[in-house]
Amino acid sequence: MPPTSSPTGATAAPAATEQPQKLQPLYVLAWFLCALFYFYQYAIRSAPGIMQNELTQAWGNSHLGLMIASYYIVYALMALVVGVLLDRYGAHSVLPGFIAITGVGCLIFAQGSAAAGVGGYIIQAIGAICAFVGSSYVAARYLPARTLALFVGLTQCLGMAGAAFGSKPTRMLIDPAGAFHVSWPHIWLGFGVLGLALAAAVWFIMPHDSGDSTQHHGALTPANLLQPFKIIFSNPQSWYAGLIGGLLFVPTTIGALGWGASMLSNGEHTTMAFAASDVSMVPIGWVIGCPLLGWISDKIGRRKPVLIGGALVLLAASLCALYVPVGVMPRYMTALVMGIASGAAMIPFSSMKEANPPQVKGTAAGVMNFLVFGTTGVVSPLVSALMGSTQTMTMADYHEAFMPLIIGIVIAIGLSFALRETGWAVTRKQ
Repeated sequence: MPPTSSPTGATAAPAATEQPQKLQPLYVLAWFLCALFYFYQYAIRSAPGIMQNELTQAWGNSHLGLMIASYYIVYALMALVVGVLLDRYGAHSVLPGFIAITGVGCLIFAQGSAAAGVGGYIIQAIGAICAFVGSSYVAARYLPARTLALFVGLTQCLGMAGAAFGSKPTRMLIDPAGAFHVSWPHIWLGFGVLGLALAAAVWFIMPHDSGDSTQHHGALTPANLLQPFKIIFSNPQSWYAGLIGGLLFVPTTIGALGWGASMLSNGEHTTMAFAASDVSMVPIGWVIGCPLLGWISDKIGRRKPVLIGGALVLLAASLCALYVPVGVMPRYMTALVMGIASGAAMIPFSSMKEANPPQVKGTAAGVMNFLVFGTTGVVSPLVSALMGSTQTMTMADYHEAFMPLIIGIVIAIGLSFALRETGWAVTRKQ
């Protein structure tokens, strides 16, 4: 059946069972706009840390800890809500509104007060979760199944680029010693305008799709709303995928980016400049590894070999980072390899959607994010508790504090063998 024309001129999407077999420009553009939203939300998520001095001067106390903690709590909970909405109503009905909410949160932040800042940041979290979940939904809904891991990896790649964009250019714009002298409220005003413009673009471009509610989800009742979660959480493969993804993320997010510079500076006695440069290689590795490992997985039509191989390399690089003294390995190589190998953590995102029925693909993406952030929420306080006072810590202390992350990688590798293969090379034979 050929696609139909929508009232705004956009092409209506095919039914969920009619996933395209070839890349089509409109659907690729729709995915790219969602991935651009992921770039955007990572930029605004990282911006408060860059302007902490300015926020402290304006508010007396920057409330950065409260802001970040509140952001991730709301972000994780909204992951469950967004997935259900996408499954029931489709991307065109859901995504523009959530992008607009994120932009409005930036405009509220721009008002300048501490209450507006914290409130606006939390409102951004409500909309921002739709970025990755929405991008994954669009990739699984409109793009060929054999390209799923590649586009999920490219989405994560754009997110990491957004984190860099939210850091360096923002600092250049607000730097008192720089050439621009832009005030931080004006930065947030600009972010807000960009968000609203992106929401309008997605509304016009996104294929009109009513979701799968008529065929699969029934009337809007509590029982029917809970049904997708029952399907996903009752599937052991969902738990395997979520735990594997979470355990492969924390060595870089909590270990390298959270405490890596401290370990190099205090444990290895390097300069902080070197430590910061070394740690910065991890997100560069993400930019390379996420699409690369996704492409390899799609190319060979298998998930598990790439997942297990990447996890083993991540384990080896993590052990080198802890036990091989600085100067023995090539400069910055360990951190870069860690970042590339941790791209394997994106493979379970594809496995999660492929291991569950097509009509719950949006909910599956939301549950996956919930489980990954839940794993981070459990492991992060444990590592922090083992840290103690970083000023007096030795490398032996860091070895002990980081051991849960190493054990987590080993557990993830073990769980990977229990994960069912869902790549096209296997499913085509079934």
